[in-house]
Amino acid sequence: MRKDFYGAGTDGPDPVRALLSNLISNNQIEASLYPKWDVKRGLRNANGSGVVVGLTRVGDVQGYEVRGGEKAAVDGKLYYRGIDVDDLVRNCLKEDRFGYEETAYLLLFGNLPDLGQLRAFESLLGQKRELPDGFIRDMILTAPSRSIMNKLARSVLALYSYDDNPDDVSIENVLRQSIGLIAYFPALISSAYQAKQTFYNGESLHLHYPDPALSTAQNILHLTRPYSEFTDFEAKLLDLCMILHAEHGGGNNSSFTTHVVTSTGTDTYSAVAAAVGSLKGPKHGGANIEVIEMIRDIKDHVKDVTDEKAVRAYLIRILKGEANDRSGLIYGIGHAVYTVSDPRAALLKGMARKLAEQKGLLDDFTLYTYIEEQAPLLYQEVKGGNKLMPANVDLYSGFVYKALDIPDELATPIFAAARISGWCAHRIEELIAGGRIMRPAYKSVQPLAAYVPLAGRHPQSEQGVTG
Repeated sequence: MRKDFYGAGTDGPDPVRALLSNLISNNQIEASLYPKWDVKRGLRNANGSGVVVGLTRVGDVQGYEVRGGEKAAVDGKLYYRGIDVDDLVRNCLKEDRFGYEETAYLLLFGNLPDLGQLRAFESLLGQKRELPDGFIRDMILTAPSRSIMNKLARSVLALYSYDDNPDDVSIENVLRQSIGLIAYFPALISSAYQAKQTFYNGESLHLHYPDPALSTAQNILHLTRPYSEFTDFEAKLLDLCMILHAEHGGGNNSSFTTHVVTSTGTDTYSAVAAAVGSLKGPKHGGANIEVIEMIRDIKDHVKDVTDEKAVRAYLIRILKGEANDRSGLIYGIGHAVYTVSDPRAALLKGMARKLAEQKGLLDDFTLYTYIEEQAPLLYQEVKGGNKLMPANVDLYSGFVYKALDIPDELATPIFAAARISGWCAHRIEELIAGGRIMRPAYKSVQPLAAYVPLAGRHPQSEQGVTG
């Protein structure tokens, strides 16, 4: 007896699987129809630039300039509320302090806090870090998930039931909900991870209470590590990662999702859960895991990662689709917007080197820098073309997460714990400045067809469907 489409045993033909070929053919759209109807696939213009679909004051990503209708490559810049993120990070490093809370304040309120405002905001987050009574037991431990991102989205939706005023979309109420979610995310991702470790991997359950005196980055390490041990350098490096992941303009998929869903007038928890689902995708936030897995594959097949000739040969195999996941992609290289450089990658690289020196991982770090330098050249050699392919933030964040002993499955959830402040800022902006439900048009290319009464329809087998 074989398994049918739904996993049940069957001796007969599988009616659902037999329909798959019809399903696929009935959803194919000829590539030539897109330019015919001037449809921007992926909301991209022909020159690769993004289609402008809205206005924002929250963040700005500058990776190119348009000159005479063509993209011109420039060094990448990232701005939060008009402030260069490079200045934000370098000042936190200079003053040797945590900066994610300041970043969240900036994104939410639109200006940098003074010392008193920052301390009050940090205190407010600290007061709200602990999840509602019984939440971990009832919503996480009773239904653990193999996917931390899946559990995170479900948990965000579940918080609706713990809110006495969940559907009020007044700015005051949404701000209250936003601050609560920013504070909750470290406990949400860590408890989901601990539940997975226990129920799926047979590990001991380590649940800790959030510490209101600790920063967001410190709490993530405190809550996820079995014995809550971490160094100041580790926490500040994670804090740097979170600053760089907090926002990336309104056009990135998850922030755009936040705008789209918010425009319907729905509640905060539904909008944020949708953004989490977007970030989970391997073409968006899940890309940092792809880098980690690619590096693991290289180390499994190249005996000496300091042998540049051997590494180069294996990278060529990856590009030809003969190695790693056979996708033909070198993960951590190239970006949809940045052309010459990704400013986030440049900032992380310097801190990653210091971490490599502390952890005795200079050989591994050298592998990452070799990939950054050689992959763009190899893309041109193997695939042709002259597209610029800078290292993106995922390359060095992947290294940092591994060096910090952060489990692979927590890489994207930590990204979410950083980006929640950007999502909430975009939600508030949409509520204040948007005002109209987003409803773009799709051109139908399906030919009209006559309805055939049931008795006159041919059996599926006569229409060329095979099991």
